[in-house]
Amino acid sequence: MTTPPLNLLVDDQTGAIPLHAMTSDSYESWVAGQPPRVRTWLGHGGFKADAGGTVVVPADDGAISMAVLGLGRGDDPWVAGNLAKTLPKGTYRIDTLTGAAANAPTWIALGWALGGYSFSRYKSEPVAQRAALAWPEGCDRGYVQRAVAGTTLARDLINTPAADMLPDALEKAARDLAASHGAAINVIAGDDLLTQNYPMIHAVGRASAAAPRLMDLTWGDANARKLTLVGKGVCFDTGGLDLKPASGMALMKKDMGGAAIVLGLAHMIMAAKLPVRLRVLIPAVENAVSGNAFRPGDILKTRKGITVEIGNTDAEGRLVLADALTEAASENPALVIDLATLTGACRVALGPDMPGLFVDDDGLAGDAMAAARETHDLLWRLPLHQPYRKMIDSKVADINNAGEGGFAGAITAALFLKEFIPQGQPWIHVDTYAWNATDRPGRPAGGEALALRALFALVSAKFGKG
Repeated sequence: MTTPPLNLLVDDQTGAIPLHAMTSDSYESWVAGQPPRVRTWLGHGGFKADAGGTVVVPADDGAISMAVLGLGRGDDPWVAGNLAKTLPKGTYRIDTLTGAAANAPTWIALGWALGGYSFSRYKSEPVAQRAALAWPEGCDRGYVQRAVAGTTLARDLINTPAADMLPDALEKAARDLAASHGAAINVIAGDDLLTQNYPMIHAVGRASAAAPRLMDLTWGDANARKLTLVGKGVCFDTGGLDLKPASGMALMKKDMGGAAIVLGLAHMIMAAKLPVRLRVLIPAVENAVSGNAFRPGDILKTRKGITVEIGNTDAEGRLVLADALTEAASENPALVIDLATLTGACRVALGPDMPGLFVDDDGLAGDAMAAARETHDLLWRLPLHQPYRKMIDSKVADINNAGEGGFAGAITAALFLKEFIPQGQPWIHVDTYAWNATDRPGRPAGGEALALRALFALVSAKFGKG
């Protein structure tokens, strides 16, 4: 599907072009020690070692003698995020790294690889060859490999159009991941969802030609502490009978972004061999329109027994998550994490780069925010403000899936999910956009695994590193 980003990080340094990286503060002392030819070239170009700034210095014969990378203040993790695409093709090796933090080699390698990603599955012409980087000394190679592979998996799944990524294709991706790690997987599909009491997943997905299903992956020591991940797998969302306009449907191939990121996170956990009993639950549906689609005003019964009045068929993600979260909590795991492209309200509040974090426990919230800062993978806590629960009251059922008024949409959606989490069960809900609208260093436009690295860091801290 892609230019494999890990192919951009290589062992062979034969003929590699030296790459010198330094902060603005250390640049003057470095350049003073260079030959006059190099000083003159850099001076003519006005190079100042600003973050992400690069210059290629030619040799006398016209070949590349070196490349220089500015690190700015040394606190930008994405300084190398454009280099795979912008440097002349070839292999580069870091010869100088001054003024940077101790983890700079890891971030340079990570940014280089993630920035070299390209989704080319449907391109007739091959993608232009990228510049490669020799693995930097001091780089946490295992972490980079896991993070790049997990991110690439999520990006590929999100970028694939719904015609090739309906519930059956998402199931294949989950089965392939399970097979690669020796995990077990069970899938409940179609009318079996009714006989096994997953009525909401069935109701949302039954109008599609691709049967709804619940994927259930398990891995690790059965006696280890339990971690359960839940990902919203709405493979395409028309809005149902409350049909979206064309503009609202344009990006709905990404409505399974929560499931994609969960699979990427599961890969990182299993590849790192974290000491957990991992369970992954993915309710996969297409919210389509046909004669048997669920309707506004319908009252549905959930796996938990709660009845839900359908205020809007376009608020379907929380319905399929409700049944999955009920099952997730049934084993009393040490932690439940769900990820979902759940609400436009969260994007209005926080923008596309910052997923909303909903946690009842202040300590757990603090740990999640610390992990986000450590990994430069943004999260922002929003309140589970209980007085807003009345906004989703129903006169004819236990709860309404949308309510009235339109206020606090991200919060009321999170409060809806909270109804299916038992009191005292540690739980994190992440409302993510799962998309980059524009190209930025290390983050090409398209599907994105927002919160992946932050949640892996949190899980590693909570459960141990193996």
